[in-house]
Amino acid sequence: MTAKSTGGAFLSRKSELAIGRQGKPPFADILIVEDSKPDAERLTATLRSMFGYDISIRVAETLAKAMDSVIARRPDLIFLDDQLKPRDTASDTIPFLRRCNYEGPIIVVSGLLSRRRGAEMVDRKSTRL
Repeated sequence: MTAKSTGGAFLSRKSELAIGRQGKPPFADILIVEDSKPDAERLTATLRSMFGYDISIRVAETLAKAMDSVIARRPDLIFLDDQLKPRDTASDTIPFLRRCNYEGPIIVVSGLLSRRRGAEMVDRKSTRL
C-alpha cells in the first residue's frame, strides 16, 4: 500500500498546515514512556496526525529503557505515563529523567489525574496540559 492509497499523504499535509496555524514548534524527536502497548500505539497515532510522519517517535516501556533512550539521544519532548509497572509513578520517574540531563518538557499522561495530582506534577517540573 502506498501513502496515497492509505491517506497518509493527506494527513501529512493536514498536519503541516495545523502546525503552521497553531504556531507550535515542530518536534523532531518525541519519547513516549508507556508500559501499555495499545496506549503507546494510540498516542503515537495521535502525534503522527498532529505533527506528521517526519518526526521520530520512540517508545520506552520502563524507566530503565527511558533513561537509556534519553542518554542515547535527547528527545525534544517526553510523554510520561503516570503509572509504570511494577509501581513507578511519574513523581518517581521525573527526577531520574532530569538526572539524565533532560531539561525539556515532560507531559504526564494519566487516566486518573486529579487536580491535586496535577499540582504535584507541576511541582516536579513536568508540563501540565
